[in-house]
Amino acid sequence: MATVSAGARLHVGFQNLSLARDRLYGGIGIGLAEPRVTVTADPAASVEADDPLVLEYANCAADILEVPGVAVALEESLPRHVGLGSGTQLALAVLTATARAHGLEARIREHAPAMGRGGRSGVGVATFEGGGFVVDAGHPTNRFTTEPPAAGDWTVPPVVARHELPADWRFLVVVPDADPGRSGDDEDASMRTVVERADPAIADEIAGVVTRRLLPAAAAGRLEAFGEAIAEIGRKNGVWYADAQGGVFRPPAGELVESLRECPVLSGVGQSSWGPVVYGVTDTIHADEATAAAEDALSARGLEGTVVLTAAAETGAHVRTDE
Repeated sequence: MATVSAGARLHVGFQNLSLARDRLYGGIGIGLAEPRVTVTADPAASVEADDPLVLEYANCAADILEVPGVAVALEESLPRHVGLGSGTQLALAVLTATARAHGLEARIREHAPAMGRGGRSGVGVATFEGGGFVVDAGHPTNRFTTEPPAAGDWTVPPVVARHELPADWRFLVVVPDADPGRSGDDEDASMRTVVERADPAIADEIAGVVTRRLLPAAAAGRLEAFGEAIAEIGRKNGVWYADAQGGVFRPPAGELVESLRECPVLSGVGQSSWGPVVYGVTDTIHADEATAAAEDALSARGLEGTVVLTAAAETGAHVRTDE
């Protein structure tokens, strides 16, 4: 039996969404130690799984790896379409478990496109591989119009920066019970609209924040400077998305962001991907105060939800094979 467990990821935003610049997308994000998705896999004569999405990914993995079948069980799941990268982490976990169940090595970066992952952002693939804080290179804009290249005609963007974050940093992850974020065809249509209208000047501003503030702060382990930089990048991305999601942050994430910005022990408050997940960064000393602030913010708005305080992932997915 092969067991694969992978942490969620936060997606801070993209470096560029304008076709007027040389490279498109360029994801920025953080791998998390918790929450996690965990799958187990055994070799089988056919493809078996109780969860429909797991079954879809298992069929795809069996085709890619040219194995007769696999029995996959979902032991632990991430909430889907909330901004935690559940699709990529599940797909790659199933691929890896299927490979290991058959005594093979999964070539994650090579096979991710065939699994339908890593098309715009490479953050989820990169954190599955190695955890940490990552920035990817995006795609050459001359290969894109407002539509991506045909399936199989692109590769996962390479990682241009990866840093292990300090062990005493903690990421506050707030998952309100709200409508899920965009995915699939709906996400594709929204991204097409955003790219068609994106102001290239925002990309130039983000480039300065990334090179002069974010990367130095990550390398030096400066929490407040890191938080200020990711918060600004998130807000600038929100300007691109404002028409598509009803504001710089989508409801109800916007109200939570505004409330948590007032918390003195939190930095870098923003929305992950299409939301509704909201995050911030603090340290172990102030963890309880940050958690209480998040619970109060949910309660004040009459929202149910989950609050998780977690470290950044120090490694990629955990893989174990039992005889």
